[in-house]
Amino acid sequence: MSQDLRSPVLTIDSDRLYSESAFGKRVVRDIEAQTRALADENRTLEAELEAEEKNLTAQRPDLTPEEFRTLADAFDARVQTIRRDREAQSRAIANQLEESRGRFLTAAAPVLEAIMREAGAAVILERRSVFISANAIDITARAVQRIDDVLGDGTDAPAE
Repeated sequence: MSQDLRSPVLTIDSDRLYSESAFGKRVVRDIEAQTRALADENRTLEAELEAEEKNLTAQRPDLTPEEFRTLADAFDARVQTIRRDREAQSRAIANQLEESRGRFLTAAAPVLEAIMREAGAAVILERRSVFISANAIDITARAVQRIDDVLGDGTDAPAE
């Protein structure tokens, strides 16, 4: 976008704004690392549970039906607890991604407002919501650059 763009309406691709920004890229890297770590933990737990199940099955001939049922029920309860914990951790990672995007958009708002003022614009519309427009009014690339200049990767931004 040239410095002298004057338009009452600007457009932006908010997904690109986030994904191409240093802030968004850092968050995605962090989330991917957390997701990989959770998957690694899940594989380890799965192997442990499989071994425990085989051990329980091997013990079955030496146990009374009541003893086996008690051990099997305890194993099942443990499996269900682990499953709920893993699902909660997965949801927490997804929530973190959404919360980070919200923090980014809040922190980016002053930069977008400055670009609006410079262009004499009254509104910035989501590009996907616009049927047709001139590419000249799309400020996504400029906004990414300016936001990166202000926010960097967001590690220095105050937490909410």
